[in-house]
Amino acid sequence: MNRRDSLKALGLSTLSAGLLLEACKTDNKKAVEEAVPTTEAAAGRQPFEVERDKKLNADKFFTAAELATITVLADIIIPKDEKSGSASDAKVPDFIEFIVKDMPEHQTPMRGGLRWLDMQCLNRFGKTFTDSSKAQQIEVIDLIAYPKKAKPEMAQGVSFFNRMRDLTASGFFTSEMGVKDVGYAGNAPNKWNGVPADILKHYGMENV
Repeated sequence: MNRRDSLKALGLSTLSAGLLLEACKTDNKKAVEEAVPTTEAAAGRQPFEVERDKKLNADKFFTAAELATITVLADIIIPKDEKSGSASDAKVPDFIEFIVKDMPEHQTPMRGGLRWLDMQCLNRFGKTFTDSSKAQQIEVIDLIAYPKKAKPEMAQGVSFFNRMRDLTASGFFTSEMGVKDVGYAGNAPNKWNGVPADILKHYGMENV
């Protein structure tokens, strides 16, 4: 099962890292291959699926400026730490670009949310989100990152950031980097060391 099929089966809005990892445990390709499915990563897939993915990969939805904003947001949500790289290191922006083409219901909310974010920054700081300082970016994010604390007029931003956070977590924790981050090992063969000594003794077979 590839990442896209896993996300569709589970539903992006209700995903948990555990479910994602379980659904995607047979997919252990490089992070970039996972972020954007390719013909080389198409084992077990129907020809029409491979062709569809090739077409989606060839098309572009987000502009360069939009992808730059998505990259900054993704790295705010999952920054680099001593254990793993950031969301962008795991190719999450590429993953989101693919998902919005494969699942078009995300397109209008994402593009509208990115525009909303820029307008907030333009009104407050006279600059777009990516041109704003790190402190200014966090100031705006803090207004929409906590739904229960957000003001009613921030509802569109809250909805957008919830979606962005779900997509970022989904992309990161189904990447090779994300799987390693949570220490998921997948299925492994058992090592058989024979019948335990206490069991053999119980049945009088310790000397057999």
